[in-house]
Amino acid sequence: MTFSKLMDGVVGTGPFQFIIMALLGIPILGMANHNLLQIFTAVTPSYHCRPPPNASAGLWVLPTGLNGKPELCLRFVYPPNASLPNDTHRATEPCLDGWVYNVSTESSIVTEWDLVCESNKLKEMAQSAYMAGTLVGGIVLGDLSDRFGRKPILSYSYLLLAASGSGAAFSPTLSTYMVLRFLCGFSNSGVTLSTVILNVEWVSIQMRAITSTAIGYFYTVGQFILPGLAYIIPQWRWLQLTVSVPFFAFFLLSWWVPESIRWMVLSGRTPKALKILQWVAAFNGKKEDGEKLRPEELIHNLQKEISLAKARYSVGDLFRTPILRRVTFCLSIAWFSTGFAYYSLALSVGEFGFNLYLLQLIFGGVDIPAKFLAILSMSYLGRHTTQATALLLAGGCILALVFVPSDLWTLRTILAVFGKGCLSSSFSCLFLYTSELYPTVIRQTGMGISNLFTRIGSMTAPLVRITGEFHPFIPNVIFGTVALLGGSAAFFLPETLNRPLPETIEEVENWSPQTKKPKQELEAEKATQRIPLQPCGADPDPI
Repeated sequence: MTFSKLMDGVVGTGPFQFIIMALLGIPILGMANHNLLQIFTAVTPSYHCRPPPNASAGLWVLPTGLNGKPELCLRFVYPPNASLPNDTHRATEPCLDGWVYNVSTESSIVTEWDLVCESNKLKEMAQSAYMAGTLVGGIVLGDLSDRFGRKPILSYSYLLLAASGSGAAFSPTLSTYMVLRFLCGFSNSGVTLSTVILNVEWVSIQMRAITSTAIGYFYTVGQFILPGLAYIIPQWRWLQLTVSVPFFAFFLLSWWVPESIRWMVLSGRTPKALKILQWVAAFNGKKEDGEKLRPEELIHNLQKEISLAKARYSVGDLFRTPILRRVTFCLSIAWFSTGFAYYSLALSVGEFGFNLYLLQLIFGGVDIPAKFLAILSMSYLGRHTTQATALLLAGGCILALVFVPSDLWTLRTILAVFGKGCLSSSFSCLFLYTSELYPTVIRQTGMGISNLFTRIGSMTAPLVRITGEFHPFIPNVIFGTVALLGGSAAFFLPETLNRPLPETIEEVENWSPQTKKPKQELEAEKATQRIPLQPCGADPDPI
């Protein structure tokens, strides 16, 4: 009996699993708030140069650009009514006395620290600092989770996110704000990794897909909460504090989440693991099954995992064999392009000319049908087709934005929303597809590398948006081209629909790239074709 079947038999599916799903899922509502918070805390209101102190009120006008609109970052050196030779070519200068903002409805870090004109790059760098934190956190906290357990990392990640997020609300300078946002991203990774692992290790095999999808929908609902909070709380400091304080409560609630039984047994804490397992069995109405368990039985059913854990595998093994090397290369491109393009659209909500709060609701709402369609497509068309199609469609939508005039806001919004939905489907497919492509002995390492590349993509996206200063179409060309590249790379991945999970690297290498089936299965099919017809009364193959 495998350890998973032992857990299913003793613990089963009952109230405990639904409580665990709620305890792990409710904090995920707040993860969307932090990931997309800068859409509202870094909004750029209308602004213009502040006139000189000695300027007459109402008489100072702004120079106009080639498009006929007033310049945002320039002002006249002399008053417009000054008698000057060659008055039609009045000299201009930068905004030496700062800017005037329309802050009648909201404030942001942009108005707080003048992140406009030459300093507008700092706005994107602030978001990149957060994404850099998620990158570093994924590398550091994933290893610490294997060393010290999933529960401590989850609990202290909640605490760090609450403290750093609340501290960011009181930041006196932009540099302090960026450091604290980096720590927010760092702790975000700890919450995400521990939540995913605990969910998988505490629910039955049959429930994994359901609970994983349910937790994913917690994130989607969180995208609806954020615009509502931002509408009610227009001051960026109070909004930052509001989305951070609840994690102090999540820190306290996390102590009700039990540690992973699998991790405790592998770490030599079998007596404590047995005690927790028996308590959970009693909670689910299987007290007798729990009392029959013995420590030796837990260890015996984890012998395979223990032997695999003793084997030494590294990142280099992902590139050691031909097929695994191709899988790693193609998956890395797909993960990078998905994170890269997803945050390019998610963070550009304010550029489509509609009400920012309503548009964020639409951007969040598209994830609901997108994830549902992704599940249907993966189940019937396969992972290979779903992954490639989602990225190709997303890339096409982003590139189409280059050719749609800026005044056609409705069409541009439809393309952006559809593209974001495709990228949401891509994320849903990638999580499952990656776990099915990598063998057990190196699956965690493969997932870690994949997480690394998607974090690099999300960290790079805000920086690429800066290229729009040279020409508005450049960012969309880059984002769309990279998404198309990721979709093309997915065509070189084998199909895994209805296939058992590979245990070793050798099993992956036996995969036939032409038919997407293991070579042993091809031989079995050929042998089956040579079997003569059975006489009447024989039991035929029901398939």
